[in-house]
Amino acid sequence: MNEIILSDKRKMSNVQNAILYFFIYSFLGWSLEVVYAMYVHRTFVNRGFLFGPICPIYGFGALILIGSLRNVKKNRILKFFIAIIAFSVFEYIASYILEVLFNQRWWDYSNDILNLQGRISILYSLVWGILGILFTEKLHPFIRRKVEEVSLSISKKTQTIIIYTLVVIFVMDEIFSILAHLK
Repeated sequence: MNEIILSDKRKMSNVQNAILYFFIYSFLGWSLEVVYAMYVHRTFVNRGFLFGPICPIYGFGALILIGSLRNVKKNRILKFFIAIIAFSVFEYIASYILEVLFNQRWWDYSNDILNLQGRISILYSLVWGILGILFTEKLHPFIRRKVEEVSLSISKKTQTIIIYTLVVIFVMDEIFSILAHLK
């Protein structure tokens, strides 16, 4: 019985989980982008806006998807369309904001069929829909279990230190990256 009480005390809060998921999926997204760029360009290309190894658009996208599909359990068609809409709207807004703030484009789908101002395209929207299903049915449940296992094995204080350290490093990276892109 004491083990159950101890486990509950060590479980991370929803906010801590969201922050940790953000960083995990931002790193996985950055890794995916780098592998793709290495395949296409045959050399290392830091595909992110930041200096560090994360692409926040993937972290935010994952959190949006987790929230959007929280109550959709079995209906894959509904998941597919919600993922298409959520990711496409988010990708469009992120592209617009980055371009307005820094006068740069980090992606351009202008050459793709059925694109909207080169910010989103039907092809990538369909890919986001498929990835949304895979994400919610395979990847996120696996990551959620691993995060829970690790969080139960470390103290609340250590969890808090890890979360704050990640946030501080991220904020510093944001500041330095923004300053570099404004030049």
